[in-house]
Amino acid sequence: MARDKTQLLRLLFIDRKIREGMRSGIMANCSSMAAEYEVSAKSILRDIDYLRSQRDAPIAYDAKKRGYYYTEENYALPALSLNESDLFAICIAEKALRMHEDTPIYRKLQKVFRKIEESLPEKVSIHPAWVEDKLSVVPEQQTRLQPEVWETVSAGLNTNQTLNIAYRKPGGQASSQRRVDPYHLVRYQGEWYLIGYCHRRHAIVTFAMSRIETALLLAKKFSVPEDFDHARYGGSQFGIFSGEREVLVKVWFAKEHAPYVLEREWHPQQSLVRKKDGGVEISFPAHHLYEVKRWVLSWGSGAKVLAPQELVDSVQQELASALADYDRAQRRVTA
Repeated sequence: MARDKTQLLRLLFIDRKIREGMRSGIMANCSSMAAEYEVSAKSILRDIDYLRSQRDAPIAYDAKKRGYYYTEENYALPALSLNESDLFAICIAEKALRMHEDTPIYRKLQKVFRKIEESLPEKVSIHPAWVEDKLSVVPEQQTRLQPEVWETVSAGLNTNQTLNIAYRKPGGQASSQRRVDPYHLVRYQGEWYLIGYCHRRHAIVTFAMSRIETALLLAKKFSVPEDFDHARYGGSQFGIFSGEREVLVKVWFAKEHAPYVLEREWHPQQSLVRKKDGGVEISFPAHHLYEVKRWVLSWGSGAKVLAPQELVDSVQQELASALADYDRAQRRVTA
């Protein structure tokens, strides 16, 4: 029987419940353990057979008390002990969990983490206080989500049901009603985005979850198209937004920025070329230029767009507008 992580947690759970039953006199059986762990009784029975045959667990069944017990009270599961790296991973996971503290999924993630924690063998004692001083996870600044919107959207994703949402565009004051078939959820730079078919625009659209003011689950069912590729909207292009056409982006970075550009992967299909002046040229395909422009501007004078021309023009206009604003502000100060 293959031992995966899910089975490992069940084995630890079964071991703990058997020992608790032996202490309390109310022994655990397949039905009680299955109900508590939310699996089938057959799964628990298979795990018990595995413990007996593969782990030499001296498990017996008491017909009168209708439950399992160890015939050898000192029996332990040494092969299932967690090593130092396992404990370290758990400590890191708990810290990473805090990144989602302001989102509706935090409570559910906490429950999952507690379930893992409670399944650890009693003989394992952890004092990971040193991790607090030696390791930090800096959370991204993130938008706040309405729990009821999250739950409704999640239900639509799970059951393939159309949603009616009230959506507010960036900078807009009023929201508009949209009917959306939810296909996929993706988290990107502190924001959750819903990707789905918009009946109003007759196209697949990306919606920021924080700008969905209300969501209603409709009775209408839908099927996700076979050619829908969520990777196109969550990692195969630069940024979260996608367009119908693909363009090749080329950006030159000055010598002082080259080490930072070279040490990261900015796009899965990127190409990097070192230049004689010490700089570096990066090129990659993109379906939308909005986030590419913001990225280029964040490097200041150390980055220059080489292609496409529409991005060159857009960056030039943005810089000219910013410079004009600074000039006007300066004249008001000196007037």
